[in-house]
Amino acid sequence: MAPTHGSFARSLSRRRVLTAGAATAGAALLGSPAGASAQSGKQSGNPWPTTIPLPDGFRPEGIAIGGGPYAYLGSLGNGSIYRADLRTGQGGIISAGPGTPSVGLKLDDRGRLFVAGRGEGARVVDVRSGAILASYVLATGTPTFANDVLLTRRAAWFTDSYRPALYALPLGRDGALPGPGEVVRLTLGGDWSQVPGEVVNANGIAPTPDGSALLVVQSGVGLLHRVDPKTGVTEVVDLGDAAPLTNGDGLLLTGRTLYVVQNRQNAIDVFRVAPDGRSGTFLRRLTAPGFDVPTTVAAYRDRLYLPNARFTTTPTPETTYSVVSVEKH
Repeated sequence: MAPTHGSFARSLSRRRVLTAGAATAGAALLGSPAGASAQSGKQSGNPWPTTIPLPDGFRPEGIAIGGGPYAYLGSLGNGSIYRADLRTGQGGIISAGPGTPSVGLKLDDRGRLFVAGRGEGARVVDVRSGAILASYVLATGTPTFANDVLLTRRAAWFTDSYRPALYALPLGRDGALPGPGEVVRLTLGGDWSQVPGEVVNANGIAPTPDGSALLVVQSGVGLLHRVDPKTGVTEVVDLGDAAPLTNGDGLLLTGRTLYVVQNRQNAIDVFRVAPDGRSGTFLRRLTAPGFDVPTTVAAYRDRLYLPNARFTTTPTPETTYSVVSVEKH
């Protein structure tokens, strides 16, 4: 039986959000990716790519960046993990996929990549060796779609796009991974109204600025929810005239600034969020000519990095893919 979420969630309310640590080991694994040469921009006075090519046919979805200048991307095709050097645009596969999708990704300061695996639950990959450290069944039935992941000091939280639930992998004081039977399942209630069928509901996930709750975007209806991690009760975040967040996808919180990727709108809406996450004020919309259905976002220094999933393009082994970077502004 899975542990109850009450006492565990109470401890989470005191957490601080992880700042993912450096993942600079294993640079020798980097190779030249397929596709065109990276286009140059500037990062801290040096020419850095603004477009990073990925292998043809890769089909990226999630992206994670740690303390070092490396981005990790997962393939929707075979689940492989690709590492790109943000300084040069070069990269290579560091972990061959299991043949099933890799969706959302987050990197911790121990070089462990937490991967949402769509219908296959979750796995944790060592980015230094490429080895799979652990695998987890998240849902107790089907259909299920583990979509995105958030790391806190106490847990890795996963969204399920097909079920009104969140899943938590509790982490030990030393970051120890839980056993297979320790998955915590939190049912969403309150304002949450699940769209039935295989429709994308819960998607991107982020903490509130004060760390007291979780923010989850419900893609199918364009709403942002504040989720109580103790009870699963949700309330719709008041975003004023900016709602709905049509095709809302990945979320990124930096301070009180929340970036919401809207994939088929080829845009990022930027909000200033109240400390408790109950309201937000629209600040601006970011777009770029190079966006082609970006799904999520990660940051390094003063730039945002987004993988182009190209969902409106039929995927083939020859289809080109890339990561595009824009200034935070």
